[in-house]
Parts: sequence; C-alpha cells; structure tokens
Amino acid sequence: MIERPLARSFLIVGVTTAGKAFRPSDWAERICGVMAPYRPGARASSPHLGYSPYVMPRLRGDVRCVIVDGRLNQIEPMAYQFMVGFARDNDLTVEDLGDGQAPSAAARPAATLVR
Repeated sequence: MIERPLARSFLIVGVTTAGKAFRPSDWAERICGVMAPYRPGARASSPHLGYSPYVMPRLRGDVRCVIVDGRLNQIEPMAYQFMVGFARDNDLTVEDLGDGQAPSAAARPAATLVR
C-alpha cells in the first residue's frame, strides 16, 4: 500500500477574513458532526456518538473554531479536502498548525459541547 504524505493540520477560526463572526453560531458543532464518522476503526453504522479525533470543535475566547488534524488526509483525502474547501468557500480565517497531529492551538474544548 502506498502511504500518503502527512497533510498540514490547521485551525479554522469562526471569523471571516473581513473580521465578521461566521454564522450560524453552531457552525463548528455542525461541521464536526458531519465529519464524526472519520475516525480510526470507524464502521459505517457505529453506535458511538461523538466527534472524530481528526475534526474537533474548540473555543478560543468566545470564538468557535475547528481543529483539523492532518492525519485525516491519511484515512480519507476527500474529507480533508472538504474541510479545506469549507474554510476557503466561506472565507474563514485559517491558521496553519504544521504537519501531522494537531496541537491544542491555544484553544480549549468547548465545555458545552458533547465529547
């Protein structure tokens, strides 16, 4: 099997490049819910409820963010490209977090979110 190179991990910040808050206010939870099946050892009908470890909602102050782990590209390149496209198409601020596993990015898990 051919190994895919590690992709860059990045943080999508819920602020547009024009400085406006991205709406709806629960966008991070929605997009992470869509990406929940992309996890190590996932089955199509997994009964486990929770977010993928590769696409996690976070808060930075009062701003909703999403951390996208570059390893997502290893298990599903189309899902990784979807997240890249989501940020680009919605003109959201993106911060590069480097190769491989995403660090905390100075953001904390949202206490109100289901984990």
